[in-house]
Amino acid sequence: MGSFFSHPTGMEVVKKNQEYISEMNKIKMERWIQMHFQMKERETAMQISRARELFYWLASFYAVSTVGLIGRFRLTKRPGTLAPIVPLSFVVAYYADLAYGTKIHRIQAEAEMIMHNEPELLEWPSGLPTVSEIDSARLDIDDKIRLHPHQL
Repeated sequence: MGSFFSHPTGMEVVKKNQEYISEMNKIKMERWIQMHFQMKERETAMQISRARELFYWLASFYAVSTVGLIGRFRLTKRPGTLAPIVPLSFVVAYYADLAYGTKIHRIQAEAEMIMHNEPELLEWPSGLPTVSEIDSARLDIDDKIRLHPHQL
């Protein structure tokens, strides 16, 4: 009779199945990588749009405040009245650079420099979690839920 593996066609089928599974795993990993890349792109787009929205509000506040401070200076003739314009200018300039300038590119360049030249800064405290640590924490939570179901 013979087993399934003793037939040449059986070995070919197994080999083809292994190749198919390997190809499917490769496609699955590529999709996972692409999905995470697209998610990161969307997060970055949200951060930039958030910075732009904040810039609009800050620029409006800056414009109104500056007009008010200049009006107040005309009445009082005290130079100290104009002092808040200086720090507000820096804040507005920072957000203008973040929202419409090259700050994002400079941040990315600095991040790449850190990744290449200072990788020790990227290490997690206590290293990567192990499977046993994750399972232990999961079992601890399950035990707490089982012992104290009313404290959910």
